[in-house]
Amino acid sequence: MTDTSAPGNPNPPQDPNGEKPAAPIMRVLGQYVKDLSFENPGHAPVQSQPNIDLGIDVGAAPHADGNGLYEVSLKLSAKALADGKVMFISELDYAGLFQLQNVAQEQLEPMLLIEAPRLLFPFARRIIAEITREGGFPPLLIDPVDFVALYQAQVRRANAAGTPTQQ
Repeated sequence: MTDTSAPGNPNPPQDPNGEKPAAPIMRVLGQYVKDLSFENPGHAPVQSQPNIDLGIDVGAAPHADGNGLYEVSLKLSAKALADGKVMFISELDYAGLFQLQNVAQEQLEPMLLIEAPRLLFPFARRIIAEITREGGFPPLLIDPVDFVALYQAQVRRANAAGTPTQQ
């Protein structure tokens, strides 16, 4: 007999009357900054509006403790260029520890690479805004991110390279 109540079990348990599976559960157990850097090589008045190069990457991996635990990492990078000079470079690796229960295998990857970063994003966005403001620039307010489109692009790249999408 298989224990279907184990966290992260791909075969979710049935409710007591056996009609429908139990609802998937995602718990955020913790959030933390894994890495943060801010470089300010060109803090000088500029005459033009800076161009911001923004990079976003999402990765997920099972946690060493198991039990349906996963670490999801949201990496944000921003580089401001004005008048041909680098004004600032900011990089943030913000992560969360998530516990998943009653999640079917086909739902696991979308939950980790869409829903989890969607929960982490507002906190990471705030950190980037604060670090750029503290660096002497107007706060960099990153627009909301479509994590579904980001996931779909990541799946296409992984399929083209023949690798799994979870990193």
